[in-house]
Amino acid sequence: MQLHIETRHAHHPEMTQVLRTEDLRRHFLIDPVFTPGEITLVYSHLDRMVTGGITPLADPLVLGAPKAVGTLSFLLRREIGIINVGGPGRVRRGGTTYDLEKRDGLYLGLGPDEVSFESANAQNPAHFFVVSTPAHRACPAVKITAADAAILNLGDQSTANKRRVVQYVHPDVCQSCQLVMGITTLEPGNVWNTMPSHTHDRRSEVYLYFDLAAATRIFHMMGEPTQTRHIVMANEQAVLSPPWSIHSGVGTSNYSFIWAMGGDNQDYRDMDAIPMDVLR
Repeated sequence: MQLHIETRHAHHPEMTQVLRTEDLRRHFLIDPVFTPGEITLVYSHLDRMVTGGITPLADPLVLGAPKAVGTLSFLLRREIGIINVGGPGRVRRGGTTYDLEKRDGLYLGLGPDEVSFESANAQNPAHFFVVSTPAHRACPAVKITAADAAILNLGDQSTANKRRVVQYVHPDVCQSCQLVMGITTLEPGNVWNTMPSHTHDRRSEVYLYFDLAAATRIFHMMGEPTQTRHIVMANEQAVLSPPWSIHSGVGTSNYSFIWAMGGDNQDYRDMDAIPMDVLR
């Protein structure tokens, strides 16, 4: 079987206060994301997001409709954002082919057509990171490179959080129903993302950390502001972030991560800041 999907249920914030390290990882960490020759997905009841990796080798992989989605084709009632973090590849939908180099993105809207994924070279396969949310209307397909995206330069060297936010699926770049998606890259010598921290109770989020050296680790912060927890993460691991959870991370080196959100709105700046003296 080339498509594997796991269902993760939503959690009350009080539950995380008593979870052990292995339990936090089992409920929120996604690993592995990329399995050679397979489609590996997680269906989360956090805003019904589907997250995962597609890693074609010599043969194309077709994104079918697993029972968890409940429709005849995967995108019949959904939209999807795709960012390639591996070797060159291509995505086909209907009669259209989209070639994606590393860090190229693609948005595909609601529709009945089958979607397939290919690697240009099986020895250097594409790693397609995908995030899908429910959709209520068909929006045009758009290929998005970093040059096409909206750019935010945030943070400061003095607080070790100087970073570039590249917004791929975003109202300033392309239409979507609820999905927002992009890449954040920290500059050399910077290790903190989003500190002071924040929550956004109106949207759930998912992260994929990538392009990390073998020995680099990310301490991904989560939990309620007064009940913080962390998950230690390595290269090409993903994590689910509930809407009530803080959104922060610190690495042993600078790093990049894909973020994607789904929920009530598409306002990237809609967040509730957490004062530093509140964190525990």
